[in-house]
Amino acid sequence: MERTYIEELDKKIGEKVRIDGFVEKNRNLQYVAFLVIKDKTNKVQVTIEKETASKELLSIVDKLTPNSTVTVIGTLNANEKVKLRGMEIIPESIIITSLSSEELPLNYNDLSSTSLDNRLDNRFLDLRNEKNALIFEVQTTLVKALRDYLYERKFIEIHTPKLIKTASESGSSVFEVKYFKDKAYLAQSPQFYKQMAMASGMERIFEVAPAFRAENSNSYRHATEFTSFDLEMSYIDSYKDVAKVEEEMLVYALKEVKEKHGDKIKELWGVDVVVPTMPFPTIKLPDLCKELEKRYGYQVPEEEIGDMNAEMEKLTSRYAKEVYNHEFIFVTDFSKVKRPFYHMREDDVPQGYDLIWKGCEITTGAQREHRYDILVKQCKEKGLDKDVEFYLEFFKYGCPPHGGFAIGVDRLTMLLLGIPSLKETMFLFRGPSRITP
Repeated sequence: MERTYIEELDKKIGEKVRIDGFVEKNRNLQYVAFLVIKDKTNKVQVTIEKETASKELLSIVDKLTPNSTVTVIGTLNANEKVKLRGMEIIPESIIITSLSSEELPLNYNDLSSTSLDNRLDNRFLDLRNEKNALIFEVQTTLVKALRDYLYERKFIEIHTPKLIKTASESGSSVFEVKYFKDKAYLAQSPQFYKQMAMASGMERIFEVAPAFRAENSNSYRHATEFTSFDLEMSYIDSYKDVAKVEEEMLVYALKEVKEKHGDKIKELWGVDVVVPTMPFPTIKLPDLCKELEKRYGYQVPEEEIGDMNAEMEKLTSRYAKEVYNHEFIFVTDFSKVKRPFYHMREDDVPQGYDLIWKGCEITTGAQREHRYDILVKQCKEKGLDKDVEFYLEFFKYGCPPHGGFAIGVDRLTMLLLGIPSLKETMFLFRGPSRITP
């Protein structure tokens, strides 16, 4: 018999149905037993009247423990006395598909009773929590919407290698791995391959894939492996074309999330999903520094001049909210010393931006330098000419003006739901001190 998801049962009142799921509760009383069965969509009550139930059915109910999995086949009846959705299943058969026989190492219905480390050690149980399950429902809708926006605008999806011969970009913060008799590295971004696609004439591409950073960072927003949403597009006039695509894409995605999950996010996470207005406000970094000093008394540390740090990002969001009543803000005009060699420059200023949301940088975007002679010069300036010889080949034979950006999917989800740590928005977190499960 075909399975019905529990959220769809209201369409089948009076019919024979089959459900599959976990046993959340088993109240086995003298004359009646009540089971609460849940699948990933919802919960339903199964009622066993002991006077009329078969001995086989009663024997199964006696054996059932919470967190076991079952298949239930029976008649779905409306019953206004049932508090759970006003319906119940009267079973003709219950099949135990797995029996939970041990005490759980954590109570996933009360996550406050255990540590985050214990939750991560037992992630398969942690994710049975309704709030945590919602994270990945939301993330699925978010990524699908980002993809859909791009599909509708002639972008194609590519998949670039994660094992690379040369340490990407700067040669630092990469994982070295043994590769037969040689060595290789895990890619920290698909940046060079995205630009290869532009030189190939693909014009508009994106990728959703893992990226790796060998940084010994234990902050709330960093991981050694994360999911990156990367985009690159050709025939742009400036980085502003890239920024426009990004803000439109984010508005589109947040609208989809709000429509599909807004009420549930508010109920479980206490967060209102705000669909931002366009255009997003923009400010130059030197002007921003002056504003932060004037308004909040913040002085940029000497070593941070020309760039932003975490404290500045938080104050920048406060500034955006107070001045523009907006959750997002683009910051431009960073120092060339602080930006990668492949960013185009105009009057020696990198033509790119950081996008700040809820006190955190979510994107660095830019127009790339596509002119071979200038790119070679900027490589040498950074001392990278030998390390990126293969990359420079892309630009010798014609390459259109182009630009792009990357967004961390896990970080985006964290900020959307107001979750305090990236560790909770990744299916399995990887950090300097966590490589299991």
